[in-house]
Amino acid sequence: MSDRKLFSRLQRHLLCLTTGLLAFAACAYTAYRLWPLDLHAPRYPALPAPKIQVNRLVLPFAPGLAIARVATFHDQLEAFLHFEYLRGREARDGSDTSRILLAAVDTATGPSYEILIVSDNDLLTAISHLAQLESYNLIAHYELNTWTEKDFAYHQRQSHMFDVAYGVPTGQKLESLSSFQLRPALARFLVFKSQTDNRVLARSDPAPRPLTQEQATQLAADILDVAQFYSLPLDYFLGVGAMENDYMDVDGDLAHAVWKKRAQPDDIVLRRTRKRVMVSDYAIGTWQITRETLRAAHQLYLKDKRDYRLLPARLRPPQELHLNSVDNAVLTTYAGLLLRGLLDHFGGDVEKATGAYNGGVRAPNPAYASGVKTVAVYARRILEHASVLDDPTTDVKYPAIAPSGGPAPSPAQAPATPQQKQRWRLAAD
Repeated sequence: MSDRKLFSRLQRHLLCLTTGLLAFAACAYTAYRLWPLDLHAPRYPALPAPKIQVNRLVLPFAPGLAIARVATFHDQLEAFLHFEYLRGREARDGSDTSRILLAAVDTATGPSYEILIVSDNDLLTAISHLAQLESYNLIAHYELNTWTEKDFAYHQRQSHMFDVAYGVPTGQKLESLSSFQLRPALARFLVFKSQTDNRVLARSDPAPRPLTQEQATQLAADILDVAQFYSLPLDYFLGVGAMENDYMDVDGDLAHAVWKKRAQPDDIVLRRTRKRVMVSDYAIGTWQITRETLRAAHQLYLKDKRDYRLLPARLRPPQELHLNSVDNAVLTTYAGLLLRGLLDHFGGDVEKATGAYNGGVRAPNPAYASGVKTVAVYARRILEHASVLDDPTTDVKYPAIAPSGGPAPSPAQAPATPQQKQRWRLAAD
């Protein structure tokens, strides 16, 4: 056989082989694309079937327990504050607060904290309740899911661990904590209080803007400096700020006016008679100090013998008061001076002093003092626990990703670090 015939035969065989391989590949690809596939069937129907239960129509949507994820946080204190607040609002409306849970979930970037609501397995009532919470601005969104009884028991234990961790007494008290330890937790507390202000939640017009983290950090530093300078009970000072304006810089009581014998510099005169003038006396800024009270506070400052060089420059009041351009940081100093003066006047009685901050020395407001005390007790508990959690010198970590059924770590286990005592509370308190 000649070389030419051999080469020609090899070419034919290669061509046949290539054609066969191409045909096989085409058939395989066609079969892959057209072959019937097994589709994943959901555990329950995509469209819920209505049922009649106890003489009413229900629309079940989950085969087990129905839950709604309503909030996710990356900061544990922020999550716990909102968790407690939501429970408090629901308790006030008569709802079952045991169905609201706080859980921790491990993620690639660290623990994430979720607020969950165990809902009725009925779209007609579940959606209505969740939409109502959303309309009240108590939750930003919700995501429905389903749990088994085992899932529920685990998350219930985990949520209980948070309550235990933030409920037991700590080794360190508020008076023994330094400004450095308190500032981060206090800033988060201030942000939370401003976010849950009734005007913010109701989206009133115009609604005040909650504090940013930067604003809260600066205000926290100012409050700590003023409380230490005037030897104020920090928890009650915080209670006054919460009762007045939830720490937001918003003027209030704009219609309030007073009669005076004569107008003074910076007065806004509303009306004149032969012997008197009516001037605007609205409340100013974070601490809601009225314009006339601010004049009195400035006179106290001018007579005060304390060394104001110990205060940061931004907190020092000027020698001359200009009512229409008072810096909000200086207002914190004036508020501290007023509270200090009231404490001295009432012999250290914080309830009378805080009541007089609102009602005046002659008629302290007991309802206002009660509100201040409520915030003071709450702020003390939160700040003591959060400061222990944030302290890098302790090994205490509140429940993050706790093993099912494992013991709850407690702040009481934290060794107390000796600190120089801050003069925030009176010896008689």
